Amino acid sequence: MKSNLDLVHNTDTFPYPPYATGSSTLFDVPNGIYTFVWRDANGIYPVGYVLDRVVAELATVPDDVRGVMEVNHIKKTLSLFQLPSEPERTAMAASLSAHWRDHRTFKLLRGWRGELWPVYGRNGELLFSMERAAIGLLGTMRYGVHLTAYVVEPSAPHGMLIWVPKRAANKSTFPGMLDNTVAGGLMTGETPFECIIREADEEASLIEDVVRPNAEEVGTVTYIYVTDEKNFGQADFIYPECQWVYDLKLPARVIPQPKDGEVEEFKLCDVNQVKRDLACGKFKDNCAVVMLDFFIRHGILMEDEEPHLSTIRSRMHRKLPFPGPHQEGWPRT
Repeated sequence: MKSNLDLVHNTDTFPYPPYATGSSTLFDVPNGIYTFVWRDANGIYPVGYVLDRVVAELATVPDDVRGVMEVNHIKKTLSLFQLPSEPERTAMAASLSAHWRDHRTFKLLRGWRGELWPVYGRNGELLFSMERAAIGLLGTMRYGVHLTAYVVEPSAPHGMLIWVPKRAANKSTFPGMLDNTVAGGLMTGETPFECIIREADEEASLIEDVVRPNAEEVGTVTYIYVTDEKNFGQADFIYPECQWVYDLKLPARVIPQPKDGEVEEFKLCDVNQVKRDLACGKFKDNCAVVMLDFFIRHGILMEDEEPHLSTIRSRMHRKLPFPGPHQEGWPRT
């Protein structure tokens, strides 16, 4: 059985600097990892964490495929795609991704989705976009949305029932596990709210007229995940992630239905059942953390029941060292 702290640890798995719990800086990384850095007029700054075996593979890629690469093996830094314009950088990232996919270099690319995800600079600019599956090889920020739909039911524990989907058995990651009602990745140019509108329709047949006026943005969860062989096909890749979190109170007559094949079924569960499924490890890792966040915000999980509540809160809101819209004061356009 898993404790609530275990569930958070299963998601926020990248080690913390021993002297700075909750933060990471440019060179506070374990052995075997390079920091992917970006250079602007004010110097260099980190945008990702790259495994040494990826750096080794990059060295074998022709220059005309990946462009100029700078590696400092002493400071353990890597620089790529330093081209004048975003379209040029995105094209070079696509060239590298396609090369690795064609040569079957990394098993992670078996999950190719044909979706471009963004990588941001520290001044609010889009540095480049890259295929969703390939961006994990560079350890840059990943953005997504998670929505928990619930129904008010006074007779149920804590006065509510929660819509819980089971992931399809053919999903490339975490097949057959439990999920949040709606979840998905943020593509380049997409806002979190428009992403949740799109995903709610695609995954759960929840129409825009239901979701747009009723979905409530309630914050974010942030963590640094490390992949495993079982669920991703390859272990040890570093996924710094920010998930925008939404709640959606549904009337009893509105029932989510699978649509795009990513969900096998939806079940309406009471809180006690969800707690049991969490403890049994039935939820996808980061979805368990989003559910704990829901429990905390709705007064279901409190200090008298959970002595590690402050640690859990801290770990699900980890400070991340990379620029992007997850950062406080991020430039808004």
